Amino acid sequence: MVAAGSQAAAPEPTDWLGHPVSCADCPHEEIRAEGRCDRGRICVRDRRARRIDRFFAGNPGEAEQYLNHPYFEIRALAARRASLFLLPALIDDPEPDVRAVVAQRLPLTRVIKLREDPDRKVRMVMAQRLEGAALVAMLGDPDYAVRLVAVRHVPPDVLPGAMQDPDPQVRCEVARRVKPDVLPAMLYDLDPLVRIAVAERLEPSQLVALADDEDLRVRFIVAERGAPAALPLLRDDPDPEVRQRARDRLAGLPPPTLVSPVISTVIEPREGHDGPRP
Repeated sequence: MVAAGSQAAAPEPTDWLGHPVSCADCPHEEIRAEGRCDRGRICVRDRRARRIDRFFAGNPGEAEQYLNHPYFEIRALAARRASLFLLPALIDDPEPDVRAVVAQRLPLTRVIKLREDPDRKVRMVMAQRLEGAALVAMLGDPDYAVRLVAVRHVPPDVLPGAMQDPDPQVRCEVARRVKPDVLPAMLYDLDPLVRIAVAERLEPSQLVALADDEDLRVRFIVAERGAPAALPLLRDDPDPEVRQRARDRLAGLPPPTLVSPVISTVIEPREGHDGPRP
């Protein structure tokens, strides 16, 4: 049992195989002497990614000699710092984290085949970088996470083609970015989160169509920012917050102006007579 006020001893650093890290057989004696590595804090032999990354951040010139290391975390972090000219050899690395770094750093022409990588992590990186028809094609990716990245990057003109995406998260993003003139096509989406995203962008006059939505969050948006014509439809809403917001807004509207009919008498003098017509 640890005494009050004392701190538990930090665990011994271990390498990727679970063996204790030792400086005795480390090849970086000069670096250690200069204070650019520190066992348990800045160490390329440690299993913890943060400590490895600190090592390469302070010693980027050492990265290239670790591109073939058996521990994938070391290869991936080394690939972030190594020369671009050495990265093509890692395009077919067995670890997706390494291929993702390669996909991020190399010119698109060198990594275009990675848009069909078996791991979604790599394809997500490609969806961030691709443009034009190649990016549009990613809207048909089998993984929703890749399609989600794609809809965040394609031009808004392309988004109507993703309105029927099977995943509601993707459709939500479409609703946030699609052009206003086609947004009403998503009014009656089956998912309430999509309809919320739609309601947040519709014109106030268009929100009347959602006054009887089954989701109270959608109806509250209608009560909050819908046109005055929508408010009478919500003054007796089953949800108290929606009902109160609609009533508060109704109470704040100016009273209707009553216009009395004005009868005008058109006076036209008769020929040879100065008075009004009989």
